[in-house]
Amino acid sequence: MSQTPRSTGPAGFARAWRDALVAVVAGFVVMTAVAAAGLACAGADDLPGGAFPHVVAAVVVMAAGGSVEVSGGAGFLAGADAGLSVLPLSVSLAGALTAGYCFLRPLHNRAVARPRELLGRAAPLALLWLLALTGAALFARQTFGISTGDSPLGEIAELLDSAPTVGFRADLPATLLFGLLWILGLLLIALLVSRRAPLPARLVRFHAALRPAAFATVVLLLAYVVIGVGVGLVVAATQGHTARTLAVILLGAPNLAWLALTLGFGGAWEGKVEGPFGLPMPQLLDQVLRGPDLSSVDVASLAERDSRAWWLVAVAAVLLLGTGVLAAVRSPAHVRPWQHALHLGVALALATLAVCLLGRIQAQFGLSLLGLGEGDGLGGKVELRPVLWRTVGLALLWGAVAGFLGAFLARPLHRRGRVDEPAATQT
Repeated sequence: MSQTPRSTGPAGFARAWRDALVAVVAGFVVMTAVAAAGLACAGADDLPGGAFPHVVAAVVVMAAGGSVEVSGGAGFLAGADAGLSVLPLSVSLAGALTAGYCFLRPLHNRAVARPRELLGRAAPLALLWLLALTGAALFARQTFGISTGDSPLGEIAELLDSAPTVGFRADLPATLLFGLLWILGLLLIALLVSRRAPLPARLVRFHAALRPAAFATVVLLLAYVVIGVGVGLVVAATQGHTARTLAVILLGAPNLAWLALTLGFGGAWEGKVEGPFGLPMPQLLDQVLRGPDLSSVDVASLAERDSRAWWLVAVAAVLLLGTGVLAAVRSPAHVRPWQHALHLGVALALATLAVCLLGRIQAQFGLSLLGLGEGDGLGGKVELRPVLWRTVGLALLWGAVAGFLGAFLARPLHRRGRVDEPAATQT
């Protein structure tokens, strides 16, 4: 089989850095554009003091795996209890798809590559990514004044000229650590999923067997996002609150879509919403989470308030079965049904574990007057976390069943001539 020349020597070194620069610039431009559009729809472009670019930078930092700290207070008058841990997955997904495509494009149409070559392409991209992330983190800081209205805190603050404030700043060491894990994880997934990406010769035969399950799982996740965006656009067009709905789509469509996936196959989350504000989320989910204690979120608890929640199970069943068929069609003909079940079960369980870790929400803010409790209307909390073992365990089970059934349904569709021979035998 013919191979393109390896990227060695000064010319190959320069091309690797050029391709890495293109991938990083494209990824950050797309993330910035999506974050800016979502925040503008949410009304953040009206923030005082030229804060909008800083807020956009903070969202980009969080989307790339970084950490943003929230703080506040009013001098000696008040203390603040603030925290924010949420990943805007729409922004993350846009940057991941862009950077991953730019990374893979120069490597297409080859079966194998030496480990040194892959490392020579991944290292410049990771380094440039961290440099860009450092710049965004240094820019992601701002302080705002808080309107207290007619509360006692507001009256005392006005007398003493000590208005309460809240601010944010990126935690640079944590941002660089998690940002490095984010970009390395992206490159690993890109190489695992793409059938055109070259791998070291010893791994090609494993890649031929395992890639279809990984690819089908990624397609499943993207299909849920597309469905979620479609539903959001219909809601925006028919039920009002257009700007707010578009903001949710541009900032958190995967957060809600992948939550729906986990609920559809029987997973569960638990959380709580208290105070006068919360993160943008469907009204049904907000109703379930508002209560004195932690509330359990699953299809049953949602269906108690709206029976249409049972559709989540039907959609999950259909799409998971389609995922099993897709994985089987793209697998080598010698892979047996029980192997399909094992591959897809593990792939879906790992994907669900990632969704659970990335989809957690923890946001809180409260100002206490002289340590005597929160000021009226100035405190709130939003919390949502997965019931991990139940959700991941059911993902493993559903993935195995879908893989096993998909293997039988795909038999009439198998194009054996194209997949019988692993690529490693041709090198």
